[in-house]
Amino acid sequence: MTAGDGLSYLVGEERNLRQLLLDSDVLPLLKGVLAAGASCARLVDQEGEELWGVTAPVGRGELLARFPILLEGEEVARLVVYGEEQHLERLRPCATLLRVALDTVLRNNLKRVLTTEIHTSVVNNSYEELMQINAELAQSEARYRELAGNLETRVKERGAELKRAQAHILQQEKMAAIGQLAAGVAHEINNPLGFITSNLHTLQKYVGRFCVMLQFYRDQLNLDQPLQAASAEADRKWRELKLQHVMADVGDLMSQSLSGAERVSRIVADLKGFSHVDEAGDAPVDLNQELERTLGVLSHALAGGARIVKDLQPLPPITCKGQLAGQIFLNLIQNALTHAGPAPLITLASCFDGERIRISIADNGKGVPAALRSQIFEPFFTTLPVGSGTGMGLAVVWEAVLRIGGTISVADAPGGGAEFIMTIPVGKE
Repeated sequence: MTAGDGLSYLVGEERNLRQLLLDSDVLPLLKGVLAAGASCARLVDQEGEELWGVTAPVGRGELLARFPILLEGEEVARLVVYGEEQHLERLRPCATLLRVALDTVLRNNLKRVLTTEIHTSVVNNSYEELMQINAELAQSEARYRELAGNLETRVKERGAELKRAQAHILQQEKMAAIGQLAAGVAHEINNPLGFITSNLHTLQKYVGRFCVMLQFYRDQLNLDQPLQAASAEADRKWRELKLQHVMADVGDLMSQSLSGAERVSRIVADLKGFSHVDEAGDAPVDLNQELERTLGVLSHALAGGARIVKDLQPLPPITCKGQLAGQIFLNLIQNALTHAGPAPLITLASCFDGERIRISIADNGKGVPAALRSQIFEPFFTTLPVGSGTGMGLAVVWEAVLRIGGTISVADAPGGGAEFIMTIPVGKE
Protein backbone atom coordinates (compact mmCIF):
# COMPACT_ATOMS: atom_id res chain seq x y z
CA MET A 1 0.00 0.00 0.00
CA THR A 2 0.95 3.60 -0.50
CA ALA A 3 0.02 6.44 1.87
CA GLY A 4 0.79 10.05 1.02
CA ASP A 5 3.70 10.80 -1.29
CA GLY A 6 6.23 8.01 -1.30
CA LEU A 7 5.22 6.40 2.05
CA SER A 8 4.96 2.60 1.57
CA TYR A 9 4.02 -0.05 4.08
CA LEU A 10 2.96 -3.73 4.06
CA VAL A 11 -0.03 -5.16 6.00
CA GLY A 12 -2.12 -8.31 6.07
CA GLU A 13 0.51 -11.02 6.46
CA GLU A 14 -0.78 -14.57 6.68
CA ARG A 15 -3.12 -15.14 9.66
CA ASN A 16 -5.33 -18.05 10.75
CA LEU A 17 -8.85 -17.82 12.05
CA ARG A 18 -7.69 -18.15 15.64
CA GLN A 19 -5.90 -14.83 15.12
CA LEU A 20 -8.92 -13.18 13.52
CA LEU A 21 -11.78 -14.57 15.68
CA LEU A 22 -12.14 -14.79 19.43
CA ASP A 23 -14.04 -17.35 21.48
CA SER A 24 -16.42 -14.57 22.46
CA ASP A 25 -17.11 -13.96 18.75
CA VAL A 26 -17.88 -17.60 17.78
CA LEU A 27 -19.15 -19.59 20.75
CA PRO A 28 -22.29 -17.50 21.43
CA LEU A 29 -23.31 -17.96 17.80
CA LEU A 30 -22.74 -21.71 17.91
CA LYS A 31 -24.69 -21.98 21.14
CA GLY A 32 -27.55 -20.13 19.46
CA VAL A 33 -27.81 -22.96 16.93
CA LEU A 34 -27.99 -25.48 19.76
CA ALA A 35 -30.86 -23.49 21.24
CA ALA A 36 -32.63 -23.77 17.89
CA GLY A 37 -32.54 -27.61 18.15
CA ALA A 38 -29.15 -28.68 16.79
CA SER A 39 -27.26 -31.30 18.76
CA CYS A 40 -23.78 -30.13 17.66
CA ALA A 41 -22.28 -27.18 15.85
CA ARG A 42 -18.61 -26.97 14.85
CA LEU A 43 -16.30 -24.64 12.94
CA VAL A 44 -13.42 -26.56 11.36
CA ASP A 45 -10.47 -25.53 9.20
CA GLN A 46 -9.75 -26.79 5.70
CA GLU A 47 -8.00 -29.87 7.08
CA GLY A 48 -11.05 -30.77 9.21
CA GLU A 49 -9.47 -29.77 12.50
CA GLU A 50 -12.01 -28.32 14.91
CA LEU A 51 -11.46 -24.71 15.77
CA TRP A 52 -14.60 -24.10 17.84
CA GLY A 53 -17.43 -26.46 18.69
CA VAL A 54 -20.39 -26.97 21.01
CA THR A 55 -22.38 -30.18 21.60
CA ALA A 56 -25.71 -30.78 23.28
CA PRO A 57 -26.00 -33.42 26.05
CA VAL A 58 -28.05 -35.68 23.74
CA GLY A 59 -25.15 -36.25 21.38
CA ARG A 60 -24.17 -35.18 17.89
CA GLY A 61 -26.92 -36.71 15.78
CA GLU A 62 -26.69 -36.72 12.01
CA LEU A 63 -24.94 -34.21 9.72
CA LEU A 64 -27.62 -31.81 8.67
CA ALA A 65 -25.71 -28.90 7.05
CA ARG A 66 -22.19 -27.93 5.94
CA PHE A 67 -21.47 -24.37 4.85
CA PRO A 68 -18.14 -22.91 3.68
CA ILE A 69 -16.87 -19.79 5.41
CA LEU A 70 -15.39 -17.49 2.73
CA LEU A 71 -12.99 -14.60 3.06
CA GLU A 72 -12.57 -12.47 -0.02
CA GLY A 73 -13.80 -15.35 -2.19
CA GLU A 74 -11.58 -18.02 -0.66
CA GLU A 75 -12.74 -20.77 1.69
CA VAL A 76 -11.06 -20.49 5.03
CA ALA A 77 -13.27 -22.76 7.20
CA ARG A 78 -16.48 -24.79 7.28
CA LEU A 79 -19.52 -24.59 9.50
CA VAL A 80 -20.86 -28.05 10.31
CA VAL A 81 -24.25 -28.59 12.01
CA TYR A 82 -25.53 -31.91 13.42
CA GLY A 83 -29.00 -32.79 14.66
CA GLU A 84 -32.12 -34.84 14.29
CA GLU A 85 -33.67 -35.23 10.86
CA GLN A 86 -37.01 -33.85 12.00
CA HIS A 87 -35.31 -30.55 12.85
CA LEU A 88 -33.69 -30.15 9.45
CA GLU A 89 -36.12 -27.61 8.02
CA ARG A 90 -35.80 -25.44 11.07
CA LEU A 91 -32.05 -25.77 11.51
CA ARG A 92 -31.03 -25.08 7.89
CA PRO A 93 -32.13 -21.38 8.03
CA CYS A 94 -30.50 -21.08 11.45
CA ALA A 95 -27.29 -22.56 10.05
CA THR A 96 -27.44 -20.19 7.08
CA LEU A 97 -27.96 -17.26 9.43
CA LEU A 98 -25.02 -18.50 11.55
CA ARG A 99 -22.79 -18.62 8.47
CA VAL A 100 -23.74 -15.09 7.53
CA ALA A 101 -23.08 -13.91 11.08
CA LEU A 102 -19.68 -15.61 11.12
CA ASP A 103 -18.83 -14.10 7.74
CA THR A 104 -19.79 -10.66 9.03
CA VAL A 105 -17.81 -11.01 12.25
CA LEU A 106 -14.80 -12.35 10.31
CA ARG A 107 -14.84 -9.46 7.81
CA ASN A 108 -15.23 -6.91 10.57
CA ASN A 109 -12.42 -8.41 12.58
CA LEU A 110 -10.24 -8.54 9.49
CA LYS A 111 -10.93 -4.88 8.79
CA ARG A 112 -10.12 -4.06 12.39
CA VAL A 113 -6.86 -6.00 12.21
CA LEU A 114 -5.93 -4.39 8.90
CA THR A 115 -6.80 -0.94 10.23
CA THR A 116 -4.70 -1.55 13.34
CA GLU A 117 -1.79 -2.79 11.27
CA ILE A 118 -2.04 0.15 8.86
CA HIS A 119 -2.17 2.60 11.76
CA THR A 120 0.76 0.87 13.47
CA SER A 121 2.74 0.82 10.24
CA VAL A 122 2.03 4.50 9.59
CA VAL A 123 2.95 5.42 13.18
CA ASN A 124 6.14 3.35 12.99
CA ASN A 125 7.08 4.84 9.63
CA SER A 126 6.26 8.35 10.87
CA TYR A 127 8.33 7.75 13.99
CA GLU A 128 11.25 6.52 11.90
CA GLU A 129 10.90 9.51 9.59
CA LEU A 130 10.74 11.82 12.60
CA MET A 131 13.83 10.16 14.05
CA GLN A 132 15.61 10.56 10.73
CA ILE A 133 14.51 14.19 10.45
CA ASN A 134 15.59 14.74 14.04
CA ALA A 135 18.99 13.22 13.27
CA GLU A 136 19.31 15.44 10.19
CA LEU A 137 18.29 18.47 12.25
CA ALA A 138 20.85 17.54 14.89
CA GLN A 139 23.52 17.33 12.19
CA SER A 140 22.36 20.64 10.73
CA GLU A 141 22.42 22.21 14.19
CA ALA A 142 25.94 20.89 14.75
CA ARG A 143 27.03 22.31 11.40
CA TYR A 144 25.29 25.59 12.21
CA ARG A 145 26.97 25.79 15.60
CA GLU A 146 30.32 25.08 14.01
CA LEU A 147 29.64 27.67 11.30
CA ALA A 148 28.42 30.18 13.91
CA GLY A 149 31.53 29.57 16.00
CA ASN A 150 33.79 30.02 12.97
CA LEU A 151 31.82 33.08 11.93
CA GLU A 152 32.06 34.58 15.40
CA THR A 153 35.80 33.96 15.42
CA ARG A 154 36.16 35.54 11.99
CA VAL A 155 34.01 38.50 13.03
CA LYS A 156 36.19 39.01 16.10
CA GLU A 157 39.32 38.78 13.95
CA ARG A 158 37.90 41.23 11.41
CA GLY A 159 36.77 43.53 14.22
CA ALA A 160 40.24 43.46 15.72
CA GLU A 161 41.76 44.16 12.29
CA LEU A 162 39.38 47.07 11.77
CA LYS A 163 40.21 48.47 15.20
CA ARG A 164 43.92 48.19 14.44
CA ALA A 165 43.43 49.78 11.03
CA GLN A 166 41.32 52.58 12.52
CA ALA A 167 43.88 53.18 15.26
CA HIS A 168 46.62 53.24 12.61
CA ILE A 169 44.68 55.72 10.48
CA LEU A 170 43.92 57.85 13.54
CA GLN A 171 47.61 57.88 14.34
CA GLN A 172 48.38 58.81 10.73
CA GLU A 173 45.82 61.62 10.94
CA LYS A 174 47.45 62.88 14.12
CA MET A 175 50.87 62.71 12.51
CA ALA A 176 49.54 64.53 9.43
CA ALA A 177 48.07 67.21 11.68
CA ILE A 178 51.39 67.50 13.46
CA GLY A 179 53.12 67.78 10.08
CA GLN A 180 50.76 70.55 8.96
CA LEU A 181 51.20 72.27 12.30
CA ALA A 182 54.97 71.99 12.06
CA ALA A 183 54.89 73.43 8.55
CA GLY A 184 52.75 76.37 9.72
CA VAL A 185 54.94 76.99 12.76
CA ALA A 186 58.05 76.79 10.61
CA HIS A 187 56.53 79.42 8.31
CA GLU A 188 55.69 81.61 11.30
CA ILE A 189 59.22 81.27 12.66
CA ASN A 190 60.81 81.84 9.26
CA ASN A 191 59.18 85.26 8.92
CA PRO A 192 60.87 86.88 11.96
CA LEU A 193 64.01 84.83 11.40
CA GLY A 194 64.16 86.22 7.88
CA PHE A 195 64.34 89.85 8.91
CA ILE A 196 66.48 89.02 11.96
CA THR A 197 69.01 87.41 9.62
CA SER A 198 68.77 90.35 7.22
CA ASN A 199 69.23 92.81 10.06
CA LEU A 200 72.23 90.87 11.36
CA HIS A 201 73.84 90.99 7.91
CA THR A 202 73.28 94.73 7.82
CA LEU A 203 74.62 95.12 11.36
CA GLN A 204 77.62 93.08 10.34
CA LYS A 205 78.34 95.61 7.58
CA TYR A 206 77.78 98.48 9.99
CA VAL A 207 80.14 96.94 12.53
CA GLY A 208 82.70 96.68 9.74
CA ARG A 209 82.39 100.42 9.10
CA PHE A 210 82.68 101.12 12.80
CA CYS A 211 85.85 99.05 12.89
CA VAL A 212 87.25 100.96 9.92
CA MET A 213 86.49 104.26 11.65
CA LEU A 214 88.08 103.11 14.90
CA GLN A 215 91.17 101.99 13.06
CA PHE A 216 91.28 105.38 11.33
CA TYR A 217 91.23 107.14 14.72
CA ARG A 218 93.99 104.89 15.98
CA ASP A 219 96.15 105.63 12.96
CA GLN A 220 95.58 109.38 13.34
CA LEU A 221 96.80 109.26 16.92
CA ASN A 222 100.12 107.91 15.74
CA LEU A 223 100.58 110.77 13.26
CA ASP A 224 102.16 113.97 14.48
CA GLN A 225 99.82 116.55 12.90
CA PRO A 226 97.74 119.49 14.11
CA LEU A 227 94.46 118.67 15.83
CA GLN A 228 92.45 120.78 13.38
CA ALA A 229 93.80 118.85 10.41
CA ALA A 230 93.13 115.50 12.16
CA SER A 231 89.56 116.59 12.97
CA ALA A 232 88.91 117.58 9.36
CA GLU A 233 90.31 114.29 8.11
CA ALA A 234 88.12 112.33 10.59
CA ASP A 235 85.02 114.27 9.53
CA ARG A 236 85.76 113.42 5.90
CA LYS A 237 86.18 109.74 6.75
CA TRP A 238 82.90 109.80 8.79
CA ARG A 239 81.00 111.11 5.79
CA GLU A 240 82.75 108.65 3.51
CA LEU A 241 81.57 105.70 5.63
CA LYS A 242 78.05 107.24 6.00
CA LEU A 243 78.21 106.65 9.71
CA GLN A 244 75.55 109.27 10.40
CA HIS A 245 73.03 107.09 8.53
CA VAL A 246 74.40 103.97 10.22
CA MET A 247 73.96 105.49 13.68
CA ALA A 248 70.34 106.36 12.88
CA ASP A 249 69.62 102.87 11.47
CA VAL A 250 71.29 100.76 14.15
CA GLY A 251 68.61 101.46 16.72
CA ASP A 252 65.79 100.36 14.39
CA LEU A 253 67.69 97.24 13.36
CA MET A 254 68.27 96.20 16.95
CA SER A 255 64.66 96.93 17.91
CA GLN A 256 63.29 94.91 14.98
CA SER A 257 65.67 92.02 15.69
CA LEU A 258 64.72 91.90 19.36
CA SER A 259 61.02 91.99 18.44
CA GLY A 260 61.52 89.14 15.98
CA ALA A 261 63.44 87.08 18.53
CA GLU A 262 60.66 87.63 21.07
CA ARG A 263 58.12 86.54 18.43
CA VAL A 264 60.09 83.33 17.82
CA SER A 265 60.35 82.79 21.56
CA ARG A 266 56.57 83.15 21.98
CA ILE A 267 55.90 80.74 19.10
CA VAL A 268 58.26 78.16 20.58
CA ALA A 269 56.72 78.65 24.03
CA ASP A 270 53.20 78.24 22.61
CA LEU A 271 54.25 75.14 20.70
CA LYS A 272 55.97 73.65 23.74
CA GLY A 273 52.97 74.39 25.94
CA PHE A 274 50.60 73.06 23.29
CA SER A 275 52.52 69.79 22.98
CA HIS A 276 52.95 69.33 26.77
CA VAL A 277 56.21 67.60 25.94
CA ASP A 278 57.41 67.85 29.54
CA GLU A 279 54.28 66.19 31.01
CA ALA A 280 54.28 62.40 31.19
CA GLY A 281 50.80 61.78 32.65
CA ASP A 282 47.65 63.51 33.80
CA ALA A 283 48.00 67.02 35.14
CA PRO A 284 45.74 69.99 35.94
CA VAL A 285 44.82 71.71 32.66
CA ASP A 286 43.34 75.18 32.13
CA LEU A 287 41.20 74.84 29.00
CA ASN A 288 41.16 78.59 28.38
CA GLN A 289 44.95 78.57 28.35
CA GLU A 290 44.91 75.61 25.95
CA LEU A 291 42.60 77.57 23.63
CA GLU A 292 45.02 80.51 23.68
CA ARG A 293 47.99 78.25 23.00
CA THR A 294 46.15 76.63 20.10
CA LEU A 295 45.41 80.05 18.61
CA GLY A 296 49.10 80.84 19.01
CA VAL A 297 50.31 77.80 17.09
CA LEU A 298 47.61 78.42 14.43
CA SER A 299 48.57 82.05 13.96
CA HIS A 300 49.83 81.26 10.46
CA ALA A 301 46.36 79.96 9.48
CA LEU A 302 44.61 82.91 11.13
CA ALA A 303 46.82 85.51 9.46
CA GLY A 304 44.85 85.38 6.21
CA GLY A 305 42.05 87.62 7.42
CA ALA A 306 40.21 85.32 9.83
CA ARG A 307 38.59 87.17 12.73
CA ILE A 308 38.56 85.61 16.19
CA VAL A 309 35.92 86.60 18.75
CA LYS A 310 36.57 85.35 22.28
CA ASP A 311 34.22 85.21 25.26
CA LEU A 312 36.22 83.15 27.74
CA GLN A 313 35.02 83.00 31.33
CA PRO A 314 37.22 81.71 34.19
CA LEU A 315 37.23 77.90 34.33
CA PRO A 316 38.30 75.45 37.00
CA PRO A 317 41.18 73.18 35.93
CA ILE A 318 40.47 69.61 34.87
CA THR A 319 42.84 66.68 35.29
CA CYS A 320 43.78 65.04 32.01
CA LYS A 321 46.59 64.71 29.50
CA GLY A 322 47.26 68.19 28.15
CA GLN A 323 47.85 66.88 24.63
CA LEU A 324 44.19 65.78 24.43
CA ALA A 325 42.85 69.31 24.89
CA GLY A 326 45.28 70.55 22.26
CA GLN A 327 44.13 67.88 19.79
CA ILE A 328 40.48 68.81 20.38
CA PHE A 329 40.90 72.57 19.93
CA LEU A 330 43.34 72.23 17.02
CA ASN A 331 40.97 70.03 14.98
CA LEU A 332 37.85 72.04 15.86
CA ILE A 333 39.43 75.40 14.95
CA GLN A 334 40.91 73.99 11.73
CA ASN A 335 37.49 72.50 10.90
CA ALA A 336 35.87 75.89 11.57
CA LEU A 337 38.39 77.64 9.30
CA THR A 338 37.77 75.06 6.56
CA HIS A 339 33.99 75.52 6.62
CA ALA A 340 33.79 79.24 7.44
CA GLY A 341 32.50 81.80 4.98
CA PRO A 342 34.56 84.05 2.65
CA ALA A 343 35.35 86.32 5.61
CA PRO A 344 36.05 83.71 8.32
CA LEU A 345 34.63 84.51 11.72
CA ILE A 346 35.45 82.08 14.53
CA THR A 347 33.72 82.53 17.89
CA LEU A 348 35.20 80.93 21.00
CA ALA A 349 33.22 80.83 24.25
CA SER A 350 33.67 79.12 27.60
CA CYS A 351 31.78 79.12 30.88
CA PHE A 352 31.28 77.11 34.06
CA ASP A 353 27.88 76.65 35.73
CA GLY A 354 29.17 75.09 38.94
CA GLU A 355 28.90 71.50 37.69
CA ARG A 356 29.93 71.48 34.05
CA ILE A 357 32.41 73.26 31.82
CA ARG A 358 30.94 74.31 28.49
CA ILE A 359 33.17 75.30 25.56
CA SER A 360 31.84 76.19 22.13
CA ILE A 361 33.60 76.86 18.84
CA ALA A 362 31.39 78.35 16.12
CA ASP A 363 31.98 79.44 12.54
CA ASN A 364 30.01 81.51 10.03
CA GLY A 365 29.81 78.83 7.34
CA LYS A 366 26.86 76.87 5.96
CA GLY A 367 26.39 74.74 9.07
CA VAL A 368 25.78 71.00 9.35
CA PRO A 369 22.44 69.59 8.09
CA ALA A 370 20.42 67.86 10.80
CA ALA A 371 20.46 64.59 8.83
CA LEU A 372 24.28 64.45 8.98
CA ARG A 373 24.86 65.40 12.61
CA SER A 374 24.84 61.81 13.80
CA GLN A 375 27.52 60.89 11.25
CA ILE A 376 30.08 63.68 11.29
CA PHE A 377 32.06 62.17 14.19
CA GLU A 378 32.32 58.78 12.46
CA PRO A 379 35.71 57.82 11.01
CA PHE A 380 36.14 58.56 7.27
CA PHE A 381 32.95 60.64 7.05
CA THR A 382 33.47 64.00 5.38
CA THR A 383 31.34 66.54 3.54
CA LEU A 384 34.35 67.81 1.59
CA PRO A 385 34.99 66.75 -2.02
CA VAL A 386 36.90 63.52 -2.62
CA GLY A 387 40.58 64.05 -1.94
CA SER A 388 40.01 67.20 0.11
CA GLY A 389 39.68 65.55 3.52
CA THR A 390 40.26 62.23 5.26
CA GLY A 391 37.19 62.39 7.49
CA MET A 392 39.30 61.64 10.56
CA GLY A 393 39.65 65.09 12.16
CA LEU A 394 36.35 65.04 14.03
CA ALA A 395 36.83 61.34 14.83
CA VAL A 396 40.04 62.35 16.63
CA VAL A 397 38.04 65.03 18.46
CA TRP A 398 35.37 62.51 19.50
CA GLU A 399 37.96 60.06 20.83
CA ALA A 400 39.85 62.76 22.75
CA VAL A 401 36.65 64.22 24.28
CA LEU A 402 35.61 60.77 25.52
CA ARG A 403 39.06 60.25 27.04
CA ILE A 404 38.74 63.39 29.14
CA GLY A 405 35.26 62.31 30.26
CA GLY A 406 33.22 64.80 28.24
CA THR A 407 30.64 64.88 25.45
CA ILE A 408 30.49 66.84 22.23
CA SER A 409 27.65 67.76 19.89
CA VAL A 410 26.98 70.07 16.97
CA ALA A 411 24.19 72.62 16.57
CA ASP A 412 23.31 75.68 14.51
CA ALA A 413 25.37 78.71 15.47
CA PRO A 414 23.33 81.77 16.56
CA GLY A 415 24.48 83.80 13.57
CA GLY A 416 24.48 80.91 11.09
CA GLY A 417 27.06 78.23 10.61
CA ALA A 418 28.00 75.32 12.86
CA GLU A 419 28.64 75.41 16.60
CA PHE A 420 30.51 72.55 18.25
CA ILE A 421 29.69 72.33 21.95
CA MET A 422 31.87 70.38 24.36
CA THR A 423 30.59 69.68 27.89
CA ILE A 424 32.81 68.34 30.65
CA PRO A 425 31.45 67.47 34.12
CA VAL A 426 33.68 68.67 36.95
CA GLY A 427 33.70 66.47 40.05
CA LYS A 428 33.00 68.09 43.39
CA GLU A 429 35.18 67.65 46.45
